[in-house]
Amino acid sequence: MNWSITFIPFVPWAALWIIAGIGAVLLGLLFWRAQRGALLRLLTFAALLMALANPHLKREDREPLNDIVTVVVDDSQSQSLAGRTTRTAEIRKELEEQLKGVPKLETRIVRSGSSSEDSDQDGTMLFTDLGQALADVPPDRLAGVIMITDGQVHDVPENVNALGFDAPVHALLTGKDDEFDRRLEIVAAPRFGIVGSTQRIEVKVSESKPRDEDNTTLTITQQGKQPEKEIVRIGDTVEIPVEIDHAGPNIVEIEVDGAPGELTEINNRTLIPIEGVRENLRVLLVSGEPHAGERTWRNMLKSDASVDLVHFTILRPPEKQDGTPINQLSLIAFPTRELFQEKLDQFDLIIFDRYQRRGVLPLLYLENVSRYVERGGAVLVSSGDDYASPLSLYRTPLGSILPAAPSGRVVEKPYRPSLSELGTKHPVTGDLAGARGGGDDGTDPTWGRWFRVVDVSPRDAEVLMTGADDRPLLVIGERGKGRVGVLLSDQAWLWARGYDGGGPYSDLLRRLAHWLMKEPELEQETLRASAKGQSVIIERRSIEDEIDPVVVTTPAGEEITVSLDRGERGLWRKVLPVDDHGVYRVASGELASLATVGKANTREFAAVTASTEPLTPALEGTGGGAFWMGREEGEGASLPRLAMIRSGHVMHGSDWMGLHKRDAYHVKGVRLFPLFTGFLALALLLSLLAAAWYREGR
Repeated sequence: MNWSITFIPFVPWAALWIIAGIGAVLLGLLFWRAQRGALLRLLTFAALLMALANPHLKREDREPLNDIVTVVVDDSQSQSLAGRTTRTAEIRKELEEQLKGVPKLETRIVRSGSSSEDSDQDGTMLFTDLGQALADVPPDRLAGVIMITDGQVHDVPENVNALGFDAPVHALLTGKDDEFDRRLEIVAAPRFGIVGSTQRIEVKVSESKPRDEDNTTLTITQQGKQPEKEIVRIGDTVEIPVEIDHAGPNIVEIEVDGAPGELTEINNRTLIPIEGVRENLRVLLVSGEPHAGERTWRNMLKSDASVDLVHFTILRPPEKQDGTPINQLSLIAFPTRELFQEKLDQFDLIIFDRYQRRGVLPLLYLENVSRYVERGGAVLVSSGDDYASPLSLYRTPLGSILPAAPSGRVVEKPYRPSLSELGTKHPVTGDLAGARGGGDDGTDPTWGRWFRVVDVSPRDAEVLMTGADDRPLLVIGERGKGRVGVLLSDQAWLWARGYDGGGPYSDLLRRLAHWLMKEPELEQETLRASAKGQSVIIERRSIEDEIDPVVVTTPAGEEITVSLDRGERGLWRKVLPVDDHGVYRVASGELASLATVGKANTREFAAVTASTEPLTPALEGTGGGAFWMGREEGEGASLPRLAMIRSGHVMHGSDWMGLHKRDAYHVKGVRLFPLFTGFLALALLLSLLAAAWYREGR
């Protein structure tokens, strides 16, 4: 039970203050002029104000409320280092026991991990999680906040007023004050690079404390290349050139040698993916003669905005002499020397469409094309009966790289192109529309018919499609660093015209051309990793019947071996649930990929040594303190003692930490007793008025 005086005025407080002000001025003049009855008038005016203010005696029935202390437990990734997880559990257990011994004190535990994937922030967000946990806690009940952390907190408010409460913040540091760590920092790294260009990555080796050692060794490994080592000076920014030699992710791994006594080597290594982007693909299309399907290739290539096409059709071969003077011909001479000797390497793909040896291209130039493929170029032969003739391209120096040897026969009979067993798994043909669904068993293609196929024998090659009597129709192969392909029929244009239902001619020709130019999405051996929520999705495409397990490296450096589940058309897949945020590296043989869960969280491992510096603004602004709790393994935590303090600016000492004693309560009932009302107040007021009038009249 509590007694107090409260006022319930008959007029607004503003009006009451105005009346009091006017009366004070008038009474002041009376006292200044020493008028008679001034004191009596003062008492009368005071009684009038008291009557207007209407004072009451208030009795409250109060129920005391417990004070609340919030314990924030840092569960971020850096807390998993150097035995901090075990130490945190020990500190929390002993702290809870100590808090239980304080009467009328309620304890709330808040666990805070790394920032969520949807957050715009990055790192350890203790104050963000604290603010959410205190949403239903009245500020007048909060006794204090105790954080069990390594001190590396990334959302400490600069102004203590932004906390939203007036209570001390203390930190129990799970690390040691003499920790040392070496780390690799990325100063600048490009996200994209043009294939064939050289990009530059800037990195720096930093240490938490100066040491006698000035230099260290960086190991730079680019996917598919031998590791390179470079001696660098600690603290200096180092520029590393990286050649972008293929489209898609070019993964660069940089690692710095570990230092004796450092806290962890997790942040000594970084993986940097640089997406290789091709400039417009340059394609040379050489048509040996006009034919019905010539424009099929041209239209398909011209419709692709990423392709720069150079197209020549040989209309007048050298043996065709009709006596027309050269200066009267409107035909453009075939620039054979310029295309096949001077600028040959500038093309990403060369297509010979029904071309046969007719003296237009000297054999020396075709030998140049063969060397161009060995060095990494691409050639596609779209043939008809010309490929089986004595003038076939196979009978030239180009034959050494072609994947199909003609027998000299051409089979002419209706057939529906179909996929080979390998073709059902290959990304060029595996999911072509209409590949399944026809026939009695639902496995035949629903495509339109073709009527001609050249009989060949594959040479160190892969057959993706077959024609009449299961003869090879589409044959591809790799030669040196380049790729070659042969389409053994010139009737793809029937699909383009919609004959007999048509077929996916555009998809087939485009994918074939892009596979030859090594576009990454059409590789038959690929490994891709992506993230969705708290899962890493691993996809492996392979034309093999069995694949090896993949190795997943977590952001903390732990390696996990994962077996993938078989899917359709050569696709293997696995969804791997994960806990930590950061970059996951997935590798299988020479194939590798990266997936980022949440954010890369570079701030989380950028500085891992325990420190009081990040928390200093919050500690000093609230009067709290920091206490080093780091102990060797096997030693228990020794906590500072707790003290409940009603007020004070400094809420800690060398061996104690203070909490505010709030004395908060809940009002169960209120009763009011008027003090200046009724006949007694009226009689007193009239008596004072009469006395003042009587004194004035004398």
